[in-house]
Amino acid sequence: MPSSRIQGVKLTGVSTVVPATYKNIDEERELFGLDQTRLARLKKEIGIQKRHVVNKNECASDLCEHAARLLISSLSYSPQTIDAVLFVTQTPDYFQPATGCVLHGKLGLAKNCAAFDINLGCSGYVYGLWVSSLMIASGNCQRVLLLAGDTLSRCVSPRDRTVAPLFGDAGTATMIESGNKEDFMNFILMSDGTGFNQLIVPAGAFRKPPSHETSRMKAQPDGQERSEQQLYMNGAEIFTFSIREIPPLIEELLTFSGWLKGDVDYYVLHQANKFINQNIVRKLGLPPSKGSIDVFEKYGNQSSASIPAVLSENLSPVLKSKSLNLVLAGFGAGLSWAACALRAGPMLCLPVAFLS
Repeated sequence: MPSSRIQGVKLTGVSTVVPATYKNIDEERELFGLDQTRLARLKKEIGIQKRHVVNKNECASDLCEHAARLLISSLSYSPQTIDAVLFVTQTPDYFQPATGCVLHGKLGLAKNCAAFDINLGCSGYVYGLWVSSLMIASGNCQRVLLLAGDTLSRCVSPRDRTVAPLFGDAGTATMIESGNKEDFMNFILMSDGTGFNQLIVPAGAFRKPPSHETSRMKAQPDGQERSEQQLYMNGAEIFTFSIREIPPLIEELLTFSGWLKGDVDYYVLHQANKFINQNIVRKLGLPPSKGSIDVFEKYGNQSSASIPAVLSENLSPVLKSKSLNLVLAGFGAGLSWAACALRAGPMLCLPVAFLS
């Protein structure tokens, strides 16, 4: 497994932006084909109340651009001082060019600033931190802007109740910079490509190009209604994968970092759903207060943006004034999973903002 101990890197700022528009699950009961009993069970098990979603003209890049502008302005940085911008997403503006290049232009970054995309979902934020940290540790970058965001609400069938009630949209910006030798980030990154088809949009790219047939809504073997150009998730397999792989990943990271479980102030888990995260916390033997899942309840599963969204929603006041030992863990499409141990703060951590 790729294990990395990277010294001399630190987080200096995080911001999160979500759409102002939201959908309340109670108002969508009939659309999902749920009676009151099944709706109550869904709300209890997965913990969803509402999710913020973009309109048809908004993209993940719009959310991330707003988050980046808020962060750069709040840090009082000149855009010309940023050495690289990375955009982590699975909902880009275009097949080409890279949306990172589009954002580079919109943000007014320097010509000698590198710009590129990373195509990963729920593990993408941790992978993005790893790549950003390696770029700084190489000595070639002093300041990297990591943008992570997705608009998966635009990828799901509104009549597929296995995914439609889950996904919300968000864009985030994180500033990673060179620091002192006491600053560090430790990483373990994992993949299992044999499970690529457990969370997938089967058609619409070059393996299976879009056509009238692939765009047609129809009943699927799992009983849901969607087209092949919409998101499919094997919920049982994703649950099994998450519970099987994430606790040992975190245990291994703690050993690698020389930390005990009690040394960690907060375990920031990807906000998959309440049931998955509660089981991960329980399997690790952690107090529930160290792995809150209320971000999912308010915003839904935000894919690569969910980890920084937790920082903005739950830890913003604390990180402004003190340092915390954090473990970040992302897991999902690929199958891909990754975790990071770091000491963060004091730092700028903006509360969640809304794109109106």
